[in-house]
Amino acid sequence: MEKSQICFAISQKKNYNMPFNHAMIMAAGRGTRMIPLTNDIPKAMAKYNDTTLIGNGIAALKRQVKNIHVSVGYKKAMLAAHVIEEGVASVFCTEGKGPAWWIYNTLLSGLDEPIMVLTCDNVVDINSLELLNDYKDKNCPACMLVPVKPIEGIEGDFIFHCESRVTELSRVKKADKYCSGIQILNPKKINRITEATDDFYIVWSQLISQGELYCSDIFPKKWYTADTSDQLKNLNAGRL
Repeated sequence: MEKSQICFAISQKKNYNMPFNHAMIMAAGRGTRMIPLTNDIPKAMAKYNDTTLIGNGIAALKRQVKNIHVSVGYKKAMLAAHVIEEGVASVFCTEGKGPAWWIYNTLLSGLDEPIMVLTCDNVVDINSLELLNDYKDKNCPACMLVPVKPIEGIEGDFIFHCESRVTELSRVKKADKYCSGIQILNPKKINRITEATDDFYIVWSQLISQGELYCSDIFPKKWYTADTSDQLKNLNAGRL
Protein backbone atom coordinates (compact mmCIF):
# COMPACT_ATOMS: atom_id res chain seq x y z
CA MET A 1 0.00 0.00 0.00
CA GLU A 2 1.26 3.44 -0.88
CA LYS A 3 2.25 5.42 2.16
CA SER A 4 0.02 8.37 2.92
CA GLN A 5 1.89 11.62 2.58
CA ILE A 6 -1.03 13.86 3.54
CA CYS A 7 0.45 16.41 5.88
CA PHE A 8 -0.13 20.10 6.29
CA ALA A 9 3.22 21.14 7.77
CA ILE A 10 6.60 19.49 8.15
CA SER A 11 9.63 20.74 9.99
CA GLN A 12 12.52 19.21 11.85
CA LYS A 13 13.31 20.80 15.20
CA LYS A 14 16.67 20.00 16.67
CA ASN A 15 17.29 20.03 20.39
CA TYR A 16 19.61 17.26 21.42
CA ASN A 17 18.77 17.59 25.12
CA MET A 18 15.32 16.08 24.48
CA PRO A 19 14.88 12.33 25.12
CA PHE A 20 12.50 11.62 22.21
CA ASN A 21 12.83 12.68 18.58
CA HIS A 22 9.13 12.12 17.88
CA ALA A 23 5.72 12.04 19.53
CA MET A 24 2.31 11.39 17.99
CA ILE A 25 -0.88 12.89 19.41
CA MET A 26 -3.94 11.04 18.10
CA ALA A 27 -6.78 13.53 17.63
CA ALA A 28 -8.86 12.24 14.73
CA GLY A 29 -11.91 11.03 16.67
CA ARG A 30 -15.46 12.38 16.58
CA GLY A 31 -15.75 12.95 20.34
CA THR A 32 -19.37 11.77 20.52
CA ARG A 33 -19.35 11.70 24.31
CA MET A 34 -18.81 15.46 24.33
CA ILE A 35 -21.78 16.32 22.12
CA PRO A 36 -23.14 19.03 21.80
CA LEU A 37 -19.74 20.72 22.27
CA THR A 38 -18.19 18.63 19.51
CA ASN A 39 -20.92 19.50 17.04
CA ASP A 40 -19.01 22.75 16.53
CA ILE A 41 -15.37 21.93 17.31
CA PRO A 42 -13.18 18.81 17.43
CA LYS A 43 -12.77 17.30 20.88
CA ALA A 44 -9.07 18.18 20.88
CA MET A 45 -9.98 21.87 20.79
CA ALA A 46 -12.18 21.77 23.88
CA LYS A 47 -11.17 24.57 26.22
CA TYR A 48 -8.84 23.69 29.06
CA ASN A 49 -7.77 26.56 31.31
CA ASP A 50 -6.42 29.27 28.98
CA THR A 51 -5.74 26.90 26.07
CA THR A 52 -7.20 23.70 24.62
CA LEU A 53 -6.81 20.03 25.49
CA ILE A 54 -4.39 19.47 22.63
CA GLY A 55 -2.71 22.85 23.10
CA ASN A 56 -1.92 21.85 26.67
CA GLY A 57 -0.52 18.52 25.48
CA ILE A 58 1.64 20.12 22.79
CA ALA A 59 3.04 22.67 25.24
CA ALA A 60 4.00 19.90 27.67
CA LEU A 61 5.61 17.78 24.95
CA LYS A 62 7.64 20.65 23.50
CA ARG A 63 9.87 20.52 26.56
CA GLN A 64 10.64 16.83 26.03
CA VAL A 65 10.22 15.94 22.33
CA LYS A 66 11.90 17.36 19.22
CA ASN A 67 9.10 16.76 16.68
CA ILE A 68 5.40 16.53 17.51
CA HIS A 69 2.98 15.00 15.01
CA VAL A 70 -0.82 15.02 15.12
CA SER A 71 -3.42 12.83 13.41
CA VAL A 72 -6.62 14.64 12.42
CA GLY A 73 -9.96 13.48 11.02
CA TYR A 74 -13.16 15.05 12.27
CA LYS A 75 -13.17 18.79 11.43
CA LYS A 76 -9.65 18.23 10.15
CA ALA A 77 -9.06 21.66 8.60
CA MET A 78 -9.99 23.49 11.80
CA LEU A 79 -7.84 21.23 13.97
CA ALA A 80 -4.90 21.24 11.55
CA ALA A 81 -4.84 25.03 11.54
CA HIS A 82 -4.93 25.09 15.33
CA VAL A 83 -2.07 22.64 15.90
CA ILE A 84 0.08 24.23 13.20
CA GLU A 85 -0.26 27.49 15.10
CA GLU A 86 0.88 25.58 18.19
CA GLY A 87 4.07 24.61 16.35
CA VAL A 88 3.75 20.90 15.56
CA ALA A 89 6.09 19.28 13.03
CA SER A 90 3.48 17.55 10.88
CA VAL A 91 -0.22 16.77 10.59
CA PHE A 92 -1.53 13.52 9.10
CA CYS A 93 -5.11 13.13 7.91
CA THR A 94 -6.51 9.76 9.03
CA GLU A 95 -10.18 10.52 8.44
CA GLY A 96 -12.24 7.34 8.16
CA LYS A 97 -9.40 5.20 9.49
CA GLY A 98 -8.85 3.54 12.85
CA PRO A 99 -6.41 4.98 15.42
CA ALA A 100 -3.57 2.55 14.57
CA TRP A 101 -3.69 3.15 10.79
CA TRP A 102 -0.91 5.76 10.86
CA ILE A 103 1.64 3.20 12.10
CA TYR A 104 1.50 1.33 8.79
CA ASN A 105 0.49 3.98 6.26
CA THR A 106 2.26 7.29 6.92
CA LEU A 107 5.77 8.61 6.66
CA LEU A 108 6.33 7.60 10.29
CA SER A 109 6.05 3.89 9.43
CA GLY A 110 9.74 3.61 8.57
CA LEU A 111 11.06 5.13 11.80
CA ASP A 112 13.27 2.64 13.62
CA GLU A 113 13.20 4.36 16.98
CA PRO A 114 10.82 4.86 19.90
CA ILE A 115 7.92 7.28 19.45
CA MET A 116 5.85 8.56 22.35
CA VAL A 117 2.15 8.19 21.54
CA LEU A 118 -0.67 9.96 23.38
CA THR A 119 -4.34 10.70 22.90
CA CYS A 120 -5.48 14.30 22.61
CA ASP A 121 -7.46 14.12 25.86
CA ASN A 122 -4.48 13.10 28.01
CA VAL A 123 -3.58 15.65 30.69
CA VAL A 124 -0.36 14.24 32.03
CA ASP A 125 2.86 15.01 33.86
CA ILE A 126 5.50 12.40 33.13
CA ASN A 127 9.29 12.34 33.04
CA SER A 128 10.06 11.28 29.47
CA LEU A 129 13.74 10.58 30.23
CA GLU A 130 12.75 8.08 32.93
CA LEU A 131 10.25 6.59 30.50
CA LEU A 132 12.83 6.22 27.74
CA ASN A 133 15.34 4.65 30.13
CA ASP A 134 12.69 2.16 31.26
CA TYR A 135 11.97 1.33 27.61
CA LYS A 136 15.67 0.68 27.00
CA ASP A 137 15.92 -1.42 30.18
CA LYS A 138 13.23 -3.65 28.68
CA ASN A 139 15.38 -4.14 25.56
CA CYS A 140 13.39 -1.74 23.37
CA PRO A 141 10.27 -3.82 22.66
CA ALA A 142 7.95 -3.11 19.73
CA CYS A 143 5.57 -1.40 22.14
CA MET A 144 5.49 -0.45 25.82
CA LEU A 145 2.28 0.69 27.49
CA VAL A 146 2.40 3.35 30.19
CA PRO A 147 0.09 2.36 33.05
CA VAL A 148 -1.92 4.32 35.59
CA LYS A 149 -3.81 3.35 38.72
CA PRO A 150 -7.54 2.89 38.02
CA ILE A 151 -9.62 6.04 38.60
CA GLU A 152 -13.30 5.73 39.40
CA GLY A 153 -15.47 6.89 36.53
CA ILE A 154 -12.76 6.60 33.88
CA GLU A 155 -12.78 3.49 31.72
CA GLY A 156 -9.60 1.69 30.80
CA ASP A 157 -8.10 -1.57 29.63
CA PHE A 158 -6.73 -3.46 32.62
CA ILE A 159 -3.19 -4.73 32.16
CA PHE A 160 -2.04 -8.21 33.17
CA HIS A 161 1.66 -8.92 32.89
CA CYS A 162 4.46 -11.18 34.01
CA GLU A 163 7.73 -9.39 34.76
CA SER A 164 6.56 -6.41 32.68
CA ARG A 165 5.67 -8.52 29.62
CA VAL A 166 1.94 -8.08 28.93
CA THR A 167 -0.04 -11.31 28.85
CA GLU A 168 -3.58 -9.93 28.60
CA LEU A 169 -5.63 -6.73 28.32
CA SER A 170 -9.22 -6.74 29.56
CA ARG A 171 -12.12 -4.35 30.12
CA VAL A 172 -13.88 -6.98 32.24
CA LYS A 173 -11.26 -8.57 34.47
CA LYS A 174 -9.83 -6.16 37.04
CA ALA A 175 -6.16 -5.53 37.75
CA ASP A 176 -4.24 -2.93 39.76
CA LYS A 177 -3.30 -0.88 36.68
CA TYR A 178 -4.72 -0.01 33.31
CA CYS A 179 -3.77 1.72 30.08
CA SER A 180 -3.34 5.47 30.23
CA GLY A 181 -3.56 6.10 26.49
CA ILE A 182 0.20 6.68 26.46
CA GLN A 183 2.61 4.24 24.87
CA ILE A 184 6.11 4.05 23.46
CA LEU A 185 6.33 2.19 20.17
CA ASN A 186 8.74 1.51 17.32
CA PRO A 187 6.84 1.77 14.00
CA LYS A 188 9.39 -0.09 11.88
CA LYS A 189 9.57 -2.98 14.34
CA ILE A 190 5.77 -3.19 14.50
CA ASN A 191 5.56 -3.20 10.69
CA ARG A 192 8.12 -5.98 10.56
CA ILE A 193 6.41 -8.39 12.96
CA THR A 194 2.67 -7.70 12.59
CA GLU A 195 0.00 -7.66 9.90
CA ALA A 196 -1.25 -4.19 9.05
CA THR A 197 -4.43 -3.07 10.81
CA ASP A 198 -6.01 0.18 11.95
CA ASP A 199 -7.14 -1.27 15.30
CA PHE A 200 -4.81 -0.97 18.30
CA TYR A 201 -6.42 -3.98 19.98
CA ILE A 202 -5.38 -6.12 17.03
CA VAL A 203 -1.87 -4.61 17.07
CA TRP A 204 -1.55 -5.33 20.78
CA SER A 205 -2.95 -8.84 20.39
CA GLN A 206 -0.34 -9.65 17.75
CA LEU A 207 2.42 -8.22 19.91
CA ILE A 208 1.25 -10.16 22.99
CA SER A 209 1.43 -13.39 21.00
CA GLN A 210 5.05 -12.59 20.12
CA GLY A 211 6.05 -11.37 23.58
CA GLU A 212 6.64 -7.84 22.26
CA LEU A 213 4.11 -5.87 24.32
CA TYR A 214 5.42 -4.57 27.64
CA CYS A 215 4.13 -2.54 30.56
CA SER A 216 6.28 0.29 31.89
CA ASP A 217 7.31 0.51 35.52
CA ILE A 218 7.01 4.30 35.26
CA PHE A 219 3.71 5.89 36.26
CA PRO A 220 2.78 9.48 35.37
CA LYS A 221 3.14 11.94 38.23
CA LYS A 222 -0.24 13.31 37.19
CA TRP A 223 -2.76 11.82 34.79
CA TYR A 224 -6.32 12.51 33.77
CA THR A 225 -8.35 12.08 30.62
CA ALA A 226 -11.36 14.11 29.54
CA ASP A 227 -13.54 11.77 27.50
CA THR A 228 -16.93 13.19 28.49
CA SER A 229 -18.40 16.65 29.11
CA ASP A 230 -18.53 15.96 32.86
CA GLN A 231 -14.89 14.92 32.93
CA LEU A 232 -13.96 18.09 31.06
CA LYS A 233 -15.88 20.16 33.62
CA ASN A 234 -14.11 18.36 36.46
CA LEU A 235 -10.77 18.96 34.79
CA ASN A 236 -11.36 22.68 34.34
CA ALA A 237 -12.67 22.96 37.90
CA GLY A 238 -9.60 21.22 39.29
CA ARG A 239 -11.67 18.34 40.71
CA LEU A 240 -9.21 15.52 39.96
